[in-house]
Amino acid sequence: MSHYFTNDNDNDLSGKTFNINIKNNIYKFQTSSGVFSKSYLDFGSKVLIETVVVNKDDYKILDLGSGYGPVGIVLAKENPQSVVTMIDINKKACELAKINAKLNDVSNVNIINNNLLEGIDEKFDLILTNPPIRAGKDIVFKLYEQAYHALNDGGRLNVVIQKKQGAPSTEKKLNELFKNVKIVKKVKGYWIIEAFK
Repeated sequence: MSHYFTNDNDNDLSGKTFNINIKNNIYKFQTSSGVFSKSYLDFGSKVLIETVVVNKDDYKILDLGSGYGPVGIVLAKENPQSVVTMIDINKKACELAKINAKLNDVSNVNIINNNLLEGIDEKFDLILTNPPIRAGKDIVFKLYEQAYHALNDGGRLNVVIQKKQGAPSTEKKLNELFKNVKIVKKVKGYWIIEAFK
């Protein structure tokens, strides 16, 4: 059985398509089996999208663990001055993200099938992640470490994570890496944490 945080070699992209209203815009997403939150946009990602503030000079944005693309696609649509890179280990999720970018008339995205940031040298102004909790703490903490090194000086990492799935330990880890960490929002057990390099 494949997991959403592994590379799924199943090439069947058929599945469900749904529409969702985010910030008074209607987005359409196609999903399939073997990807995270295949039935509908998960609450954590929606809160992350609605909470993050993109500055006018955030030219290079990274959606790390992008799945079928909702976070990156919405941010790209709202910020045409930016290029949004979307990275996921799951090949099927990346193929769906490409489909979803077209469905939502978004062209300022770069979708990459990759294991976290292994071999990626690019630097970013803003990184967002809904980390793959079920992959385990070691993988999640490695993601945070790689994100730190991939940020430009003054850049920010925004994380959404449930309290019961490790938000306090995430906050502690980020405080070890970053110069300034703050909890931006708490809603229904989800924390949005912002860390500044």
